[in-house]
Amino acid sequence: MSDSDTTGPGDAKTTAVEAEKAEAARTAASLVVDGMAVGLGTGSTVGYLIPALASRGLTLTCVATSPATEMKARAAGLHVRSFSDPSSPTRLDIAIDGADQVAPDGWLIKGAGAAHTREKVVAAAADRFVVIVSSEKLVESLASPVPLEILSFGAAATLRRLGGARVRPDTPVSPDGGIIADWMGPVDDPRALCALFDSTPGVVSHGLFPPEMVSDVAVSGRLLRKPAASAALRATWVSLGS
Repeated sequence: MSDSDTTGPGDAKTTAVEAEKAEAARTAASLVVDGMAVGLGTGSTVGYLIPALASRGLTLTCVATSPATEMKARAAGLHVRSFSDPSSPTRLDIAIDGADQVAPDGWLIKGAGAAHTREKVVAAAADRFVVIVSSEKLVESLASPVPLEILSFGAAATLRRLGGARVRPDTPVSPDGGIIADWMGPVDDPRALCALFDSTPGVVSHGLFPPEMVSDVAVSGRLLRKPAASAALRATWVSLGS
């Protein structure tokens, strides 16, 4: 048997993760109906969403959160509108995007792809925000790094004020020209950390998304509703990622 015929444990795990991403994308795509305005996120899971949407043959108006997503969506035959001019849609029916971490209480960390500012704008404009992930993205609690977008003007001073952040190495600027950094400190209180970021001049945006922004989470082929305050639902959420 040649090396090309063998599949190691790492390869099998990667294949399983990619299969879960594809299934989550198809689950979210099934929520879209004809005539909707759809926000398209950025990242590897959205890479499965775009063909899943295109294959349904619906008439949609899409907005993209990055040039890469826009290019893929147009290539797949989806109609993509600018979200940067006065004639842009003012609201979206649904936005669909991936996440780096999903906590049991509904908090997210996003931004590994450096598009979290646009992703947050699009999610906030949508009536329904659906997160698509594979099961390993479900975590018991959030942990650093938390992506940040920093204004280039005064960036060194901004990073000094934050204390626990550093510029992400070998990373291009954001789609809007911001420097990408990562908070490397604790994430014990996400809401307090949001307040710190939001009150620091020079921080354009951060990758913490609060539960109130999230409508549903699609994990592989399962659709989880917004987490309630019940311990039973939190336990169920965590068990899905085990």
